[in-house]
Amino acid sequence: MIEIKNLTKEFILSRQQRKELNTTDAKAIAVDDISFTCQPGRVFSLLGPNGAGKTTTLRMISTIFTPSSGSIVINGVDAIANPKEARKQIGFLTGSTGLYARLTPNELIKYFADLYEVPKDKFEERKEKLYALLDMHSFQNKRIGKLSTGMKQKVSICRTMIHDPDVVVFDEPTSGLDVITAENIIELIRSCKNEGKTVIFSSHIMSEVDLLCDDLAIIHEGKMLFNGTMTDFKSQMQSDSLTAEFIRIVKSSNLAEA
Repeated sequence: MIEIKNLTKEFILSRQQRKELNTTDAKAIAVDDISFTCQPGRVFSLLGPNGAGKTTTLRMISTIFTPSSGSIVINGVDAIANPKEARKQIGFLTGSTGLYARLTPNELIKYFADLYEVPKDKFEERKEKLYALLDMHSFQNKRIGKLSTGMKQKVSICRTMIHDPDVVVFDEPTSGLDVITAENIIELIRSCKNEGKTVIFSSHIMSEVDLLCDDLAIIHEGKMLFNGTMTDFKSQMQSDSLTAEFIRIVKSSNLAEA
């Protein structure tokens, strides 16, 4: 479970950044007092336009960023006070793989399994399950720098899941991928849900959101515009598609602030 309460993140702006943004403010608020809960066995989608604060929120949940204020609890662990303990519960996947080019998938996956202190017997069992799901056996001993984008993303998925986390965070995981690799990720999300894991993901692809998510939140300029179930969202739609309704909500927020 993920429990977020009154979460805020401010960034200090340099003189150059203030000039580029045409502002005299010393700080920029990326996430502004948002709260939501992600339940086990359900898929929660975090939606918003570029710059809305989605990635910042997911990085705070994953303990990469420290919040300016508010609380994050991961499976009962205070992620701000005990980030190392919280990370044991989390798998974090982004569209940017950030892999070590000179290692092979086997070497990299073993390295991360050791970091997470995965027992040897569990490691082999877990690795084989993921390799089979992602069809990785054919390139497991090739240098990662020689792999295609889709292959690299599969390695990144395996790295994310090797310690069998209870909470999985996906930040636009299918962005720029071929159809087959994207489908592998969608199947992985379904598998995580069926195993009772807590899943949160962001995506610009509304067909994926409609296909996968049980609950969703929309944020814009760091503020929460909607938080509820997909059923609730659809029941109050004023547009004829999820995409059109998403745009309507964001534009309505802009008009309200004008």
